[in-house]
Amino acid sequence: MFRTITPERAGIDSAHIRAFLEMLENYHLATHAVIIAKGNDILFEHYTAPYHKDYCHRIYSSTKSFTAIGVGFAEQDGLLNINDKLSKYFPEESKITDNPDILDLTIKNLLMMRTAGRVTSNWFEARTDDRVAHYFKERSYTRRPDTEWEYDSNGSFILCALVERVTGKDFMEYMREKFLDRIGFSKEAKMLKCPGGHSWGDSAMLCTARDFLYTARFMLNGGSWEGEQILNKEYATAATARLGESAEGDPMSIRTQGYGYQFWRSIGNGFAFRGAASNIVLADFDSDMILVVQADSQGRDSEVVPDDIYARAFYQLIVKNLGEPLPESEAYNDLITYTKTLRLAEAVGDPVSYTEDDINGVEYKLEENPMGITRFKLTFDTKGGCFDYTNAQGDKKIFFGRRGYGNAYCTFPQTGYSKDIGSVSEPGHTYECAASHAWELMNTLVLRVQIIDEYLAQLNIKFVFDGDNVKVTMDKVAEDFLEEYKGEAVGKKA
Repeated sequence: MFRTITPERAGIDSAHIRAFLEMLENYHLATHAVIIAKGNDILFEHYTAPYHKDYCHRIYSSTKSFTAIGVGFAEQDGLLNINDKLSKYFPEESKITDNPDILDLTIKNLLMMRTAGRVTSNWFEARTDDRVAHYFKERSYTRRPDTEWEYDSNGSFILCALVERVTGKDFMEYMREKFLDRIGFSKEAKMLKCPGGHSWGDSAMLCTARDFLYTARFMLNGGSWEGEQILNKEYATAATARLGESAEGDPMSIRTQGYGYQFWRSIGNGFAFRGAASNIVLADFDSDMILVVQADSQGRDSEVVPDDIYARAFYQLIVKNLGEPLPESEAYNDLITYTKTLRLAEAVGDPVSYTEDDINGVEYKLEENPMGITRFKLTFDTKGGCFDYTNAQGDKKIFFGRRGYGNAYCTFPQTGYSKDIGSVSEPGHTYECAASHAWELMNTLVLRVQIIDEYLAQLNIKFVFDGDNVKVTMDKVAEDFLEEYKGEAVGKKA
């Protein structure tokens, strides 16, 4: 269905695409994949190694929009009515509470995030063996349903569990039958699970950037594909419309443009899939353009939310400059040349410091600390080095690249993290990572470690050297893992 053309044929000067990419680089965003399309034409597509077009990338809360599509199909199949009360489909779980606020919730309330209050304790913290039961049991009933909008990720999870309950099928199996296979969704795409056997429908689909694109085109077409109306158009239109308010704040932010059925409205006349770490899609009705981004922008310090950086760059540099087809120009060759220089985001700072020679291969002993790290040493070579340390699991190594030479890729040495089921430890399981180092100051070394697996994360490790003394600070942005890598430690040369 899609063909690849130059930006000029679509009416965009390639120089604007390059300016868009340069803006992302200036903010040091860890962008993994970008697709820009108009109609059925892909005018730009780029993957930053080690990512590639067939890579199934975690899309976090953009999964919610897929869940809403699943609800639409279940209603179309006569298996539910979105105006029904949730308790109708969860009769046993509803017995857990007698609070009318939860019992009066409708499916539509959940779709629009106009629920009765969020779950009081995170299911990760609860270590529950059934996340559905946890939703009904652990809630703060602060208001009547349909009173106001409040982000409720657990409510999105319940919608996915609802689809599985009324269809009697795994969510992805049902979605493949209804439309994913029809639009060319990758066979390798999948969804992780939650305790209780439920699909993790609010956060854990893994799919390719093209899969993202195809689904956005499907919804931009009002639920049709190649002229065939597959999903009820009225539902598809409502899902991507502004049915109510969303978050308050910056009037130019995606967060404040309004909300449909698990879809955000975007700047201008469009809608958005929005997932943590800037795994987003922006679809614009007026220009018929789509932007797909897969990334890991977690933990980025900026006055502007990373999603809004992508959105504003897209609308200001691409959409607003759309015009009639242009003649081919040298700008396109310049764009292609520029993309070959793009690498996965690295630590920010200087590549070398005179301190490096003083600490190279030196052993440091640490006092008792939250990370349980007892000793470490750093070794360096011309292109990177190694962080060698000992914690409660034993001896570990993280290899890193030097600023300007790219990341080093290795297996993150901590074992026992979750695999297919969120929050459930899998003995021996590890994640892949990319790491780089830079000198923030002459005596301050920073390691940036990026987990690049089914679970994404950012870990920043800072070493401050002062004579024979060292202070180590670890800060992580990760969903229910890397807990062993938070805190501060002090120590001395052995």
